[in-house]
Amino acid sequence: MNFLTELQGIDLTPAIVLRLVLASVLGGVVGLERELRGKPAGLRTNMFICAGSALFTILSEMLSLRWGGDPTRIASQLIPGIGFIGAGSIIRAQGSVHGLTTAATIFVLASVGMAVGSGYYWTGVFAAVMMVLALSLLGWLERHFEWKTEVRSYELLLPESEILVTTVMPELERRDLHPHNFTCRPQDGKVEVRFELDASVDQHRDLLKKFTTWNLACQMVQPPGGRMD
Repeated sequence: MNFLTELQGIDLTPAIVLRLVLASVLGGVVGLERELRGKPAGLRTNMFICAGSALFTILSEMLSLRWGGDPTRIASQLIPGIGFIGAGSIIRAQGSVHGLTTAATIFVLASVGMAVGSGYYWTGVFAAVMMVLALSLLGWLERHFEWKTEVRSYELLLPESEILVTTVMPELERRDLHPHNFTCRPQDGKVEVRFELDASVDQHRDLLKKFTTWNLACQMVQPPGGRMD
């Protein structure tokens, strides 16, 4: 088969163009939401994942028609392949795990690309819209109602131990916060207090501001076993 003969049977059809463009748009919409939140897998990454999944699905069908065989042989390898990309987006730092939502987004977005590549346009569109709504709306609800909490470690240096009983502990009880891994020991004529709290980001911020207002030397860090995102 020479070059002129190949040109007569151009394989790029309007249906394939539509599938690739739609997959890129849907991936871009989800990726834009991730980009605005500063996540590692942003606009271009999600666009390429969705379009690539669609293209592999299309190629799997086209190659099976030309050479025979199982039409799902290439598409079926997308799942373990996407798993490697998702695993690369998960970061473990200081005992805490970050990027689980991003990894799950990549996994579902690949299925959107496969749906569009197979010609199931409305299924892919619905899944992509559902993803965007879940990421944006649920994220807003978590922040607004303080559903998501973080474990932070506090280190206080008190001028005397009575402040712990008369000021610090009543403030924690008033906020319905229960310290864990509580330690208290003297240091250079003062009292060093360490404990961990599981609270929302706003609660941590307000509590740190309160301690600062009281002129207490306070340090707040995220210990092992922190939030999983």
